[in-house]
Amino acid sequence: MAQVLVAVVLVIAAVAVAAVLRRRRRPEPPTQAGWTTPTQLDRSDFERPEAPWLIAVFSSGTCNACAEVVAKARVMEANDVAVQEVEYASALELHRRYRIDAVPLVLLADDRGVVRASFIGPVTATDLWAAFAEARGAETQS
Repeated sequence: MAQVLVAVVLVIAAVAVAAVLRRRRRPEPPTQAGWTTPTQLDRSDFERPEAPWLIAVFSSGTCNACAEVVAKARVMEANDVAVQEVEYASALELHRRYRIDAVPLVLLADDRGVVRASFIGPVTATDLWAAFAEARGAETQS
């Protein structure tokens, strides 16, 4: 009888310990959505709104990758392509207005401000040029 009583006490103790451990364990965090990118820009918010194309690079002065992305985008500047760096500290209102939550973020917008391509994080010059060529080709076909 004593052995049965000891076994019952051990089982109750094990159940109690399991319940305490279960309560201490934190629930899994909710699934996080990915970063979002604007789909429309007000071209008057940016330099050279009359240019047919805009490449806006949202950046931060504390971001090493941002400087590289800005340099790659600057190469594309031309009469019909405005390139603007939108640095966090100096253009905080634009970051807030467009709800930019990650940098570097590159947006390629047409003359109406429709974002035709976007890149979050570092981007290669090849990918940037290809996206521009594709957007420009789609524009001339429509």
